[in-house]
Amino acid sequence: MTVVDQSTSKRPLVGQLLAMAIYLGFVGLALWRWEEIGWGGLVWLAGSLMTSVIRAPYAKAIIANTIVDDRQDTGEKILLAGMYLGMGLLPTVHLATGLFSFAEYHLPSWATALGAALHVLFLWLFWRSHADLGRNWSVTLEIRDEHELVTHGVYTYIRHPMYAAIWLAALAQPLLVPNWIAGCMVLVAFSAMYLVRAPLEEAMMRDKFGQAYDDYAQTTGRLLPRVI
Repeated sequence: MTVVDQSTSKRPLVGQLLAMAIYLGFVGLALWRWEEIGWGGLVWLAGSLMTSVIRAPYAKAIIANTIVDDRQDTGEKILLAGMYLGMGLLPTVHLATGLFSFAEYHLPSWATALGAALHVLFLWLFWRSHADLGRNWSVTLEIRDEHELVTHGVYTYIRHPMYAAIWLAALAQPLLVPNWIAGCMVLVAFSAMYLVRAPLEEAMMRDKFGQAYDDYAQTTGRLLPRVI
C-alpha cells in the first residue's frame, strides 16, 4: 500500500487555465451556431457547463487529501480518456464546428424534450452525489486517509449514485446531440467504464471496510434502490 500526496500530482495551474480557455472558446463557437445546433444542443452545452460548476469545489477540496491506496492503472487511464472523448471533446467540437455533420440523424421534438428531462435529473443526482461524498469523492480508484463509508443521503438507497447520474447523462446525450459520433459514442465509452470499474470499486471498498460494506450492500442496489 503506497501513500501518495495528491497535492503533488495535480496538474499545473497554467495547464488548467489553458484547457479552460480552449473549452470556453469552443462553447462560444457553439453558441454562435445556435440555430444549427438547435435547443437540444444548447441544453447539452448548459449541462456541460453546470457539470464543471458542480464539480469544481469538490475537486478543489480533495487536493489536500492524502491517498493511502491508489489503484489507478493504465486500463483506468484509457477508460477515463474514452469518457473525456465521448462525453466532452466529441460533442463540444461537433457543436462548435459541425465537424461530424455527415453522421447526424433527426429526432422528433418529444425525444429532445425527453433528453432535456433526463439531463436535468442527471444534474441533480450528480450534485447530490458529490454533496453526500464530500472529500471521500475522487476521480480515480483510491482510498484517502480517514476515508469514510458514506451511507447517508442518496447513498442510503443506492451504492453508485454517481454512476447512475452519468448513465442518465449518457442516455440523454444522443437525444440532445443527434449524431452517431458526437452523441452516441458516450454510450460505448461509459458502458466500458461502468462494467470494469464498478466491480473494482466495490472490491476496494470491501478491502477497506470489510463486513460493514457487505452489510451496506445487502440493503442497497448498485444503480436503483433494492426492492425487497
